[in-house]
Amino acid sequence: MLYAGFMSATTPPFGAPPERTADDAELLQLGPVGDQPCLRADAARNRARLLEAAARLVAEHGAAGLTMEAVAAAASVGKGTVFRRFGDRTGLLNALLDHSEKKFQAAFLSGPPPLGPGAPAEERLHAFGLALLRRAVDELDLQLAAEPPSPERRYAVPARRLLHGHLVLLLRETVPDGDADLLAHVLLAHLAPGLIHHLTRERGMPLERLEAGWSDLVSRVAGGEPVTGSPCLEHLPASVDLGSAS
Repeated sequence: MLYAGFMSATTPPFGAPPERTADDAELLQLGPVGDQPCLRADAARNRARLLEAAARLVAEHGAAGLTMEAVAAAASVGKGTVFRRFGDRTGLLNALLDHSEKKFQAAFLSGPPPLGPGAPAEERLHAFGLALLRRAVDELDLQLAAEPPSPERRYAVPARRLLHGHLVLLLRETVPDGDADLLAHVLLAHLAPGLIHHLTRERGMPLERLEAGWSDLVSRVAGGEPVTGSPCLEHLPASVDLGSAS
């Protein structure tokens, strides 16, 4: 997994940031990882076809419309094939979200700037939130369905720990005298699927307002001038290209 090297990383105490550790460097150098690399080529193709069918169903009918039977029909395979590959509906949801998560991780760890390496840390913070907001809106039902119900599990999920650790590294550069650990949690709270659901679907806020709010928040945290637009927006695609499952 992309976040394997991050598990042992520790967060520095509040105050002047220490030099980056080997764990930090490893986190930023991790590259894209394909799904289930040990699978045979034909098995990998079958898995990709099932995940693509599942993604279409979620996009068309929401996560509530995702059933093992519907995926089997959409992929033109027997229902038993879907059960053998993913176990049950929860396993299918997790596999679909895991594939999306890996693609997003690859984009911010090794993709082109400003989301990936090569841009100043503050620009990467702006790009990170804008990309994650778009991804969340595109697959909101899926993210809500797969979100752990308990706070203990929600904050211990390895993928979330990687997102937090990535923000910590960027914040150490952007706000060297700030509490990067706590600020990273604050920024991630702005990108939580539950909040995005409330703002976009219950209150009817357009995505552009959330994007502008993220850019304003990052600028204020970084100590710069508040912004009313969305800097870096023109450098990002309409959504992060998650590619096809492999």
